[in-house]
Amino acid sequence: MDDLQTLQKALGYQFEKKELLIEALTHKSYKQPYNNERLEFLGDAVLDLIVGEYLYKKFRDFDEGKLSKMRASLVNEGGFTALANHLHLGEYIFLSNAEENNSGRTKSSLLSNAFEALMGAIYLESGLKKVEEITIALLEHVHDEISLDFLLKDYKTSLQELTQAHFGITPEYQLIAAHGPDHKKEFEIAVLIDGKPYATACGKSKKQAQQEAAEIALGMLSKELR
Repeated sequence: MDDLQTLQKALGYQFEKKELLIEALTHKSYKQPYNNERLEFLGDAVLDLIVGEYLYKKFRDFDEGKLSKMRASLVNEGGFTALANHLHLGEYIFLSNAEENNSGRTKSSLLSNAFEALMGAIYLESGLKKVEEITIALLEHVHDEISLDFLLKDYKTSLQELTQAHFGITPEYQLIAAHGPDHKKEFEIAVLIDGKPYATACGKSKKQAQQEAAEIALGMLSKELR
């Protein structure tokens, strides 16, 4: 477990209530009287509003349909995992040994949830404006471009083009699990490159999960090839 001071420095934010930070980083598997699920719930709502307002102000000529599509491409598991990875958030999460041995520190759903919880904790301590400053700075740093064409591009196609150009291979997508009842099913998909799992993501459809997994893998692979 790395020093939480390093994480706070990366965020550009120092918690006054360290117990809030610890709660935001505590996965339910850690078996404490608290975990980050309530803060995740709060952070999800806060981030939805912040990103919505950001896009509303940035793209004044766009109608509701375009704005909704752009927000959906940013406010999702893949999008939040990219921000979490930039902060190396997986290194700081409190997990059970079993979850850690199950690649918990790199699991997309866990990273995304922890990021939402972290923003929820900052919101409780310092309000909406501070979360907005941190979130927008992260978005603009992590994404090479925030535009309709860039955000709505086909990540599976982009990943395939990259892997074929550099390795002469095509990514494979593997269904890991399906969760929930039939009317509210969620699919967990892994993307493999040359047989190696690069990323996993969950979605309400297999197609959505594949796109989000491809987005995460694309970001990881692009950094490795720089």
